[in-house]
Amino acid sequence: MSHAPSAKQSIDFLLLLQKLKVTKRTGWVRKEVPAPESIADHMYRMGMMSLVAGDCGVDSNRCIRMALVHDIAESIVGDITPHCNVSKKEKNALETDAMNQITAILGSDTGAAKEVSELWNEYEAGTSPEAQLVKDFDKLEMIIQAHEYEEANAGMKLQEFFDSTDGKFRTQLGIEWAQELIKRRRVQHGLVEEK
Repeated sequence: MSHAPSAKQSIDFLLLLQKLKVTKRTGWVRKEVPAPESIADHMYRMGMMSLVAGDCGVDSNRCIRMALVHDIAESIVGDITPHCNVSKKEKNALETDAMNQITAILGSDTGAAKEVSELWNEYEAGTSPEAQLVKDFDKLEMIIQAHEYEEANAGMKLQEFFDSTDGKFRTQLGIEWAQELIKRRRVQHGLVEEK
């Protein structure tokens, strides 16, 4: 039977997570968005998306937990995007090493470390229904944020973020939510009339 992390391990882990609160998402920094969201902001809304999704044929509790850990390696490696010129293989190696460090901080034999590792690996594999939905939420959260930045900053165009997700949603819920957002964005840009 696994045990809980010690007080020291728990506080060490929680202090590491502070980096997620202060590290701004690379894509928004690159586009010079004023006051860009942090990695933690992104993960939080994904957790809320999983909660709001309710009973859609997946374990919503597992989705919430997965959303909360899916980018946890970025507390060590930062937010690596395709524009960072890091290969997928190298990114995976860096993040896997970071996850090993994180689970060591928690105590590799603790239930918490095992769960964090299991959820992260499941997300990375992307094969379970829960991982597929959370991956869709990862893309959705990004385009929701892009939409909000466009609304808040007159003249800001973030079409490339929408283009990067086009045709990449794998779940019915992901497709429906993306279509709803895109419909609203088209109305916002005066491309169609609101119905």
